Amino acid sequence: MTFDVDHVVPDRAAVLELQGIPPETGLPDHLEGLYAAALRLLTENAAPAAVLADVSKPRFGTIYQGEGNNEHRTPVADIFPAAERLALFAVTMGPQLERAVRACFDANDFAVGSMLDSVASASTDRAADLVQARFRAQLDRRGLLRSDTGILRYSPGYCGWHISGQRRLFEYLEPEQIGISLRDSYLMQPLKSISGVLIAGPRDIHDIADNYDCCESCDDHGCRERIQSLFAEQAADKTRQSE
Repeated sequence: MTFDVDHVVPDRAAVLELQGIPPETGLPDHLEGLYAAALRLLTENAAPAAVLADVSKPRFGTIYQGEGNNEHRTPVADIFPAAERLALFAVTMGPQLERAVRACFDANDFAVGSMLDSVASASTDRAADLVQARFRAQLDRRGLLRSDTGILRYSPGYCGWHISGQRRLFEYLEPEQIGISLRDSYLMQPLKSISGVLIAGPRDIHDIADNYDCCESCDDHGCRERIQSLFAEQAADKTRQSE
């Protein structure tokens, strides 16, 4: 699947957060100029694309084991057995955007390069959200979406899922078809890419405690915000139904 670049333009607040700037902060003119330049370069260079594939629980269990390097107890291992549907995905912003970031730094234009890097990262997250929304729409068309279905994505390298798990994920999904390759370090090329599993099931299965061993080494505990958003979505659905 492909997306229009306009659909992956990130929220301003997400970009500013990556820049270490509080979202409510008024930007001086020179920063506004950097932000505008970065958005222009995004529009000129991004080529967002994704691949999505259903996967059975037994097959995903094998994929998730990877090379045997996962932590002993992980959120995904506890969540996916209760899932109703699973899908593997990979999404990328394309190689040209990465080259544009590198060109800024090569030209010693570090300010624009740094801002563009943040815009590109936030855009990749936005594209992954669109893949998640596309998966939800597919389930709805197939009559597989329930009123309490919640969908969240999980990726190798996070939540105790060792990054070496990319190997088996790539073997199954074949994201090379959209231009993503896997380095020996298990990092993806282009770097502005995300891969993982989409887990669809009752929202409650995602409401995990923040007490796994992997949580202690997590820098931002970003899953908490995504879990909160999932339940905020449920509350909004209930409000709409009662109106």
